[in-house]
Amino acid sequence: MIHATLHQLKVFETTARLGSFTKAAEELDITQPTVSSQVKQLTKTVGLPLFEQIGKQLYLTEAGKALLTTCQDVFTELDNFEMKIADFKGTKEGKLRLSVITTAAYFIPRILGSFCQLYPDIDVALQVINHQQIQQRMLNNQDDLYIMSQPPEEIDLKSQPFINNPLVAISRKDHPLANNKRIPLENLQPYPFIMRESGSGTRKAVQKLFNEHNIKAKVRLELGSNEAIKQAILGGLGISVLSKHTLTSACHEDLTILDVQNFPIPKHWYISYLAGKQLSVIAQTFLDFLIDKSQLMEI
Repeated sequence: MIHATLHQLKVFETTARLGSFTKAAEELDITQPTVSSQVKQLTKTVGLPLFEQIGKQLYLTEAGKALLTTCQDVFTELDNFEMKIADFKGTKEGKLRLSVITTAAYFIPRILGSFCQLYPDIDVALQVINHQQIQQRMLNNQDDLYIMSQPPEEIDLKSQPFINNPLVAISRKDHPLANNKRIPLENLQPYPFIMRESGSGTRKAVQKLFNEHNIKAKVRLELGSNEAIKQAILGGLGISVLSKHTLTSACHEDLTILDVQNFPIPKHWYISYLAGKQLSVIAQTFLDFLIDKSQLMEI
């Protein structure tokens, strides 16, 4: 039996996650010598090195990797226990860890606002990231729930659609196609296109549609931000396809949705979690809230 304190395990987990004694000390609001001392005592208790340092970079040893996984499991279970105790008392207290792709940032904060008004003692840690980053967080089991437009097939997930996510063709209001009706898809070919980055759900959907109709897009720019794409359209650099949810701001009065055949591309927003994962009381509460309210959402 390894006798280690919870404080030592927390210091180790923070150091391993951040890859730095200094950053761990800052997050835990303790001194760096205290961090080093706690890790040293834990290393002595385990009987094997937990880190190796090359230059200024910390790397986990095999023993360190195994201990990090154990620590994460222990702290997750402790968090779940605290949430269950609060639930037994008739309250909802704890933390919801939620990651969403960038486009979801146009509506998720409003949903979270309603949720937090209903459950004021729940804290939310929200990550707004791209598809590649969200997949990495899934592989590391860093969150309770994930919201995205296209759950990855290569990761074993449980996913449920909750609202529509129509993808629309967008241009400036003074574009030559702006006032046309039922524009044939092939009529887009002469115009420069602004695409999302490779791997994005929007780009995959557009490429699938274009491939089905033998359309060759003239890609002028690839951008990883919806706002950057809208600014590029406003700058006259081309047309694009984005989620209709990105057009909610009044500051984009100079943009218009093109009436193109085969558009909008019908997509959905999904809420997902790792298959086999036991959701915490808080995560299950948010999942139920989202599904129950999705029929009434006007986004």
